[in-house]
Amino acid sequence: MHEVTAPPSSHNAVVAFFDVDNTLMRGASAYYLSKEAWRRGIVGWRDIARFAWHQFRFVAVGENHKHMMNARERALEIVGGHSMQTLIELAETIYERDILPNLWPETVDLAKEHLAKGHEVWLITATPQFVAQVIAERLGLTGALGTRVRAEDGLLTGELEGHVLHGPEKATVATELAERVGADLAECWAYSDSSNDIPLLSAVGNRVAVNADVKLTHHAQTMGWQIMPLNRAGLKEARKRVKRQAKSVRKSSR
Repeated sequence: MHEVTAPPSSHNAVVAFFDVDNTLMRGASAYYLSKEAWRRGIVGWRDIARFAWHQFRFVAVGENHKHMMNARERALEIVGGHSMQTLIELAETIYERDILPNLWPETVDLAKEHLAKGHEVWLITATPQFVAQVIAERLGLTGALGTRVRAEDGLLTGELEGHVLHGPEKATVATELAERVGADLAECWAYSDSSNDIPLLSAVGNRVAVNADVKLTHHAQTMGWQIMPLNRAGLKEARKRVKRQAKSVRKSSR
């Protein structure tokens, strides 16, 4: 199970869930993690070449379940034996140099639109938790749900704590979070580019296919879901929908 650490909230909470790779940013964040690990001598040329191939394929043709799982698992393996503080510092480095320049401004602006409505905005991603958390903190979002690595005596083992946060697992964790913060999933939102996130998108009342792959585009069209192209017109329409349809939440004065 993935630990949900959100504080208790009022029962009128609304959550907007955002996928990271190819939704919030261009490319796969695990690739940048591996590249920085190589710079620091944690992995060798063979590892970085493998990750470079995954990154190229991901950007060119979209997410493939088998390749994605292999990349995620290898990215988690390479952190074994290192302290959490070391990995947080690594994540902060890749955020500034690699992730920030590759953020999609349209999706970031949409996340901030939800914050302006009083919504909680959570990243939900197969990316390692320590990377997702840095992204969320730097963007001023509520929090992040990512794949966790087991730690013993302050050192990461390289083994997963629970499952890779992917596919149906995202829907499960999103449901747990909604219950924790007192949100009605029918009022919540989810944004993703991948057909692998159909379970997550189906779990909420408001779903948006962002920069969608072919399979998700077809499914969204069939189901009548909103499709948001990554351009100014797409952002404008998505913002209008949030302003028009999303429930505003007043923050408690306590």
